[in-house]
Amino acid sequence: MAFTDYYKILEIPKTASPDDIKKAYRKLARKYHPDLNPKDKEANKRFQLINEANEVLSDPEKRKKYDQYGEDWAHADQFEKARQSQQSSSRRQSENPFEGDFGSGEYSDFFEQMFGAGAGRRNTKFRGSDYQAELHLSLRDAAKTHQQTLTVNGKNIRITIPAGVENEQVIKLRGHGGPGTNGGPAGDLFITFVIEPDPVFKRSGNDLYTNINLDLYTAVLGGEVMVESLDGKIKLKINPETQNGTKTRLKGKGFPVYKKDGSFGDLYVTYNVLVPQNLTQQQRELFTELSKLK
Repeated sequence: MAFTDYYKILEIPKTASPDDIKKAYRKLARKYHPDLNPKDKEANKRFQLINEANEVLSDPEKRKKYDQYGEDWAHADQFEKARQSQQSSSRRQSENPFEGDFGSGEYSDFFEQMFGAGAGRRNTKFRGSDYQAELHLSLRDAAKTHQQTLTVNGKNIRITIPAGVENEQVIKLRGHGGPGTNGGPAGDLFITFVIEPDPVFKRSGNDLYTNINLDLYTAVLGGEVMVESLDGKIKLKINPETQNGTKTRLKGKGFPVYKKDGSFGDLYVTYNVLVPQNLTQQQRELFTELSKLK
């Protein structure tokens, strides 16, 4: 199998900073995401390679091993351990040429990995690589428990997303990463949630914030307005002489609390009082009279 250059996959130089890696990954992940390319097998393969490259290069320790060992980076710890064992055995052998168990045991795995299966007598089990993936959700999708299907390495994985997930929250799916070697366990899949901005609400923890416009007459005289919440429209009573920037709290009408059924944050509504425009002559005269009464 040809060597896969993770730097080329992410289209970045080897000197790329962590921020460069993150930006490159997000740009390419969006471009090749299976949801945007449902029938493009090549795009799906590219998406998996992008996730694999990001999983390695975004982790400082893994990146260091990759830069040193290339495609064998996942076995770097075993290589080092075997190398140290070999060096230790070599020292003992030089100190006492009649000691040692040649060709077996402590460093045959190292020879097997570096020079081929014929050099060793055991097959060491290696754990598979972990995978990284991003799942983009709207704010309203994140506010409800629902299921989605991810395509990872050509396999469809159906997951249940609990209501209340946070932006950049990470969950782990055990055993859904890369396959192990020589019967070793599979790696894990780490999914990062990316919550897209909402045109109506801003989220802070479990609380939601929104603005609503009030005409001047309602602000001065009082009345009623409709405000949007996650579960429908709510009628609000406006007190007379409501000032611009006044904020009101709707308890329990915010975002659901993660994995706490029936628990919600609050919804904060800020009133923006609008000054009327394009006044008629009669309206101007009335405002003039009001200013004189002041």
